[in-house]
Amino acid sequence: MTESEYEGRQDDIRAWETPAIAKFRNIYQDRDYEINMTIPEFTCICPRTGLPDFAVLRLSYVPDEHCIELKSFKEYVLAYRNKGIFHENVVNKMVEDIVASVSPRRLRLEGIFNARGGIATTVTREYNAP
Repeated sequence: MTESEYEGRQDDIRAWETPAIAKFRNIYQDRDYEINMTIPEFTCICPRTGLPDFAVLRLSYVPDEHCIELKSFKEYVLAYRNKGIFHENVVNKMVEDIVASVSPRRLRLEGIFNARGGIATTVTREYNAP
């Protein structure tokens, strides 16, 4: 596929309505501490082939006023299972959604995608509150 054949295939990602990421009040917001999560069985769909893509996601964040509620986050992650989405867009969309939900002080998300055609992809994005 050429670049023009991909044109417009991911334009809906930023506006995609994902499940809400619930939060709870951080009673230790006077302290800087890091929360680390690993999602070892992440899946989404390759928008070109329609086949599943597999990844390990590693999320680290320093909460401010709120923390991520895990059950809702699991439901959020599962929404990607049937979505045709590029690896780069997975990581960027997730960071935007997490920041919108809990406004962390710092955040780092790393998506380590399994090899496809002999190429493994790792996409990393960091966020630091202004």
